[in-house]
Amino acid sequence: MTTEVRSLREFKMPDVGEGLTEAEILSWYVKPGDTVTDGQVVCEVETAKAAVELPIPFNGVVEQLFFPEGATVDVGTVIISVAVAGEAPAAAAAPVAAAPASVPAPAPAKAEPAEPERRAVLVGYGPRTGGTQRRARRTTTTVVATAPVAPAAPAAPAPAPAPVVPVVPEQPSGERPLAKPPVRKLAKDLGVDLRAVTPTGPDGVVTREDVHAHAAAAAAAAVAPAAPVAEPAEAPVAVAAAVPSVVSGDVRVPIKGVRKATAQAMVASAFTAPHVTEFVQVDVTRTMKFVRRLKETGELGRDVRVSPLLLVAKALLTAIKRHPEINAQWDEAAQEIVIRGQVNLGIAAATPRGLIVPNIKDAGGKTLSGLASALGELIDTARQGKTSPGDMQGGTVTITNVGVFGVDTGTPILNPGEAAILAFGAVRELPWVHKGKVVPRQVTTLALSFDHRLVDGELGSKVLADVAALLERPKRLITWG
Repeated sequence: MTTEVRSLREFKMPDVGEGLTEAEILSWYVKPGDTVTDGQVVCEVETAKAAVELPIPFNGVVEQLFFPEGATVDVGTVIISVAVAGEAPAAAAAPVAAAPASVPAPAPAKAEPAEPERRAVLVGYGPRTGGTQRRARRTTTTVVATAPVAPAAPAAPAPAPAPVVPVVPEQPSGERPLAKPPVRKLAKDLGVDLRAVTPTGPDGVVTREDVHAHAAAAAAAAVAPAAPVAEPAEAPVAVAAAVPSVVSGDVRVPIKGVRKATAQAMVASAFTAPHVTEFVQVDVTRTMKFVRRLKETGELGRDVRVSPLLLVAKALLTAIKRHPEINAQWDEAAQEIVIRGQVNLGIAAATPRGLIVPNIKDAGGKTLSGLASALGELIDTARQGKTSPGDMQGGTVTITNVGVFGVDTGTPILNPGEAAILAFGAVRELPWVHKGKVVPRQVTTLALSFDHRLVDGELGSKVLADVAALLERPKRLITWG
């Protein structure tokens, strides 16, 4: 008789670090019974920082998914178990069927000594260090016999165990529906299962129109009266908490992910740092001409995106070089002001997942061409919903471009841990006194908010005035930089 030993391996929600203790399961890519291999992506999760796909660190067959899509899971909690063949178990478990009398029952084995185990981590982080201890790996041993083993004369056949309801409905095709991240976010918000949507896009891609059409059809079906249907014996795991609900015409959206993190950060910032905001109107006619020239000549590179935001960023970085004290952080525990050695420039970006602030590392050390490339890559990655957690950590100063929404200005709230944030308003053609005459000029409004604990009015005013002067005469970017 030959036997095959199988053990259960558990995969836990990885350590996301940086104070993040939970993540929401957006999508499962596998179901119970599927075979997985080391490095295969099994699910996509969303933290307060980013959406990340998680690879499984071993080979085997999926036994159980412990949480449905839409569930929020604490770090360190088991989310999937996999039956791994050919591994010696840590401890012998009770056999599934009664063993013959001639086969002695296995004696309890001592727990195997702790051994290093691969730990999956989200993009941008390493495993958390400290005094945490890993529990002994739970192992189940299954003995499979090639020859039939007679049962001990049962009086009647044992009733079959109740079937385990999977947390993910089986896909007929076995493949994940094709859709862009914004469409997946829309489907999630509307409570639409992409696997039930008929795609009309090229190559079978689900479009926004497909999702809206499916949601409208489902809503119409829900309103129509229907005959009562008997409840099934076992219903699938509900995931209603993950989608908006409608009560008396009101739409209720769960506060989670980016929205939850943003709310907590803004409240903490507003009630911790005393905000002061200063404003200045600037004639940016020369800057707009400079932008057009750079686009036409391709001086920064043919594939480099050039925009007014690029020159605003360069102007702010140049002003910080002249006044490094504004690139600072308040250390409450040490009662110190920390002037940062490099500028990590954050750019507030509106994405399908909400407002995020990825940053360009060491932006102050980049040339105008290098800054343009980094800014274009940052914006593209954010729009695709692929910004990693590491790209959103360590920012020192931020720009928010409210002008893209046609807004003239605002009073931006500081990103927690930073001393200043610059709002760049819409560029409008306005009557302006230029060389003694009132003529139409392109004008914008800048607003600089700063933490008055470490930035006084003089320093804040000097920085804002320098940014305005550089945008008024962009050639100064070369001489001042």
